[in-house]
This record gives sequence, C-alpha cells and structure tokens, in this order.
Amino acid sequence: MRIVSLLPAATDIVAVLGRLPALVGRTHECDWPPDALAVPVVTAAELDTERMTSREISDAVGGAAHRGSALYHLDTGLLAELKPDVVLTQDVCNVCAVSYRQVSDAVGVLDAGPLVVNLRPSRLADVLDCVATVADVLGVPGEGTARVAELRGRLAEVRRKVAGLPRPRAAAIEWLDPPWPAGHWVPEQIGAAGGVPLLAEAGSHTSAATWSVIAAAEPTVLLLMPCGFPPRRTIAELGADRDRPWAALPTVEAVWVLDGPSYFNRPGPRVVRGVEILAEVLHGAGGALSVADAQRIAGH
Repeated sequence: MRIVSLLPAATDIVAVLGRLPALVGRTHECDWPPDALAVPVVTAAELDTERMTSREISDAVGGAAHRGSALYHLDTGLLAELKPDVVLTQDVCNVCAVSYRQVSDAVGVLDAGPLVVNLRPSRLADVLDCVATVADVLGVPGEGTARVAELRGRLAEVRRKVAGLPRPRAAAIEWLDPPWPAGHWVPEQIGAAGGVPLLAEAGSHTSAATWSVIAAAEPTVLLLMPCGFPPRRTIAELGADRDRPWAALPTVEAVWVLDGPSYFNRPGPRVVRGVEILAEVLHGAGGALSVADAQRIAGH
C-alpha cells in the first residue's frame, strides 16, 4: 500500500501505526517523526510565513488574495507519479492544510483514483477515533486498537494524578496578533489536565478576541500555543517585557509558551503528550518537561 499524507497529524498517525515505510508523499509541514523528512513533499506554502509577523500573516490570510486552498499549492503532477493507494486529508481548517475539496479535485483527474480519507476531528475523542479509522484503512486494525488503548490509558493516568487538585483558570491562545482562543480539542486537553478552560467550548470553532475580552475571563494562567510556531519563534515575536499584553491582565499568575505544532494545534496522537505537559504546567503532575515542551516566561 502506498500512502500520501496531506496533514501533519495524519503523518503522526501513520508513524504510530508502524506504517511509515509505506508513506510515499507528505506535506511540507510534516516534520514528525524525523524519518518522515526523507519522504517526497507534494505541497508548498504560497506565503513566506517564516519572514512574516503574526499580524502580517493574519492580514494575508484574511485578504482577498488568500482564502482557503489559495494558501497552499498541491503538486498534482508529483501526486500522480507517486501513484498512492490512499490519500489522507482533512476538512477542519483550510488555513492549516490543503483543503478536502482541493484534494478531491486533484485525485479526480488521476488515472487510478486512490482512496481519499477525510479526517474531521473536532474533539479529543475524535482524535483517538482518527487513529482507529486510519488503522482500519491501512489494514492494521489490531495496531490501531492497541495504540488507542495506550493513549486512553495515559489520559486516564493524568486525570488520576490531578483529581481533587485546585483547578487553575486557563486561557489558551493559538494566535498572537490578533489573539485567538484555542478551540476544538484544546479545552478538553486543559480539562483533562486539571484546569478550567476559558474563552472556548470543547469542539468549537473560535474567532479572534481582544485582550480586554481575555482579561474579562479572569484567567490565572495564560497558555501561548500559536499555530505553526515552535516556542523559540513565539518568544522571539513577543518582544520586550514592557510590550507584552498580559501586563494588563491583573488575574494572571503565570504565562507559559508551549509547543503548539507538536502537541496542541495538530489533531494527532501527540495531543495526549500535550495533556501531560499541561498537567505539569498547571500542577507539576505530568512528568518532566523539556525547554522544547514549555517555557515559563512570566509569573511567580
């Protein structure tokens, strides 16, 4: 079986199922596990986001020139050459990945149409269900059952550790300028880690907020997890201490920068590690943290 993954989270799933050797194509954003970097890339970004600020990216994404699939280029010629049997894609966010419609149009002109699997997770349970779904499609249902059981066991262990502890009020921000509360599965990640999620309901899409709205929610912990930004880039963009907006949030006791792409933005198996990280951030109950996992940048 020949697999093309058009979603970083799907590449994660393929890897945990032990099917990475069958992966023949990936997106330019599929950076985990490291072995996936050797796989041919079938997409490219239309924006040079590495050289842009959060505000510049927001303005470009919201502009008339960039809507949905216009943000990404899919190399249909290479896709045809790779002759995939299965294409894994998504229908959750056109800003985060190639859209399902674009993929459907591309594979519709291929001589031998591959099976297109459209993943649509919106909650934490959906993410685990996607692991089982992909396992079935790839012909390894037993491996899927085992991996899902392992992930559920880790979630149960975190919940056990934080049971009965005070629950900090946590505001998770998945974009910096404008500030954008994290929805979908992130509120459930916070809840499972022993916090009270603010500003978004589980499974929900969100929209841009203001720092005054965030202040009104009275968070005690601010979690910065910008989509696509590793912690070092988030910290670099924040600028000097005096310019940081949470200085005007009187209830905030701690500010953490988290690795959004690895553990929170992408609906793959590593969201469970995200819950473990949050348990450590909120309670010191999730296990040791590395600098790459999370960095506390303010608070006492």
